[in-house]
Amino acid sequence: MSNQSFGKQGENAAAEYLKNLGYKILARNFRTRWGEIDIVAKDEDCLVFAEVKTRAGERFGAPEEAVTRTKQEHLVKATQIYLSQTKQAHILWRIDVLALLKQNDGFAIRHLKNAVTG
Repeated sequence: MSNQSFGKQGENAAAEYLKNLGYKILARNFRTRWGEIDIVAKDEDCLVFAEVKTRAGERFGAPEEAVTRTKQEHLVKATQIYLSQTKQAHILWRIDVLALLKQNDGFAIRHLKNAVTG
């Protein structure tokens, strides 16, 4: 399995996880010049921009450790573009990280709410 298809499996699992929590998925793979927002969802009155990191194991560190300072800065800029393009600049929002580790037939998911601040 390619890294890309493995990552897509993780994104699908993360989206399903958020739906099960009652979030409404608004967009997936929103691309900007600053990078991609994996999932945009609505959690009650808050927009959630979710960065999904999927790993087969922790040999090279925990998945969330891949969200470097530079990646965080890019996520904030991408979020601002989304808010501007959708004319929602004044809405409550946050950036979450969903860290997925492969386990048997599924994934263990760590959900770090408001993990990135702008």
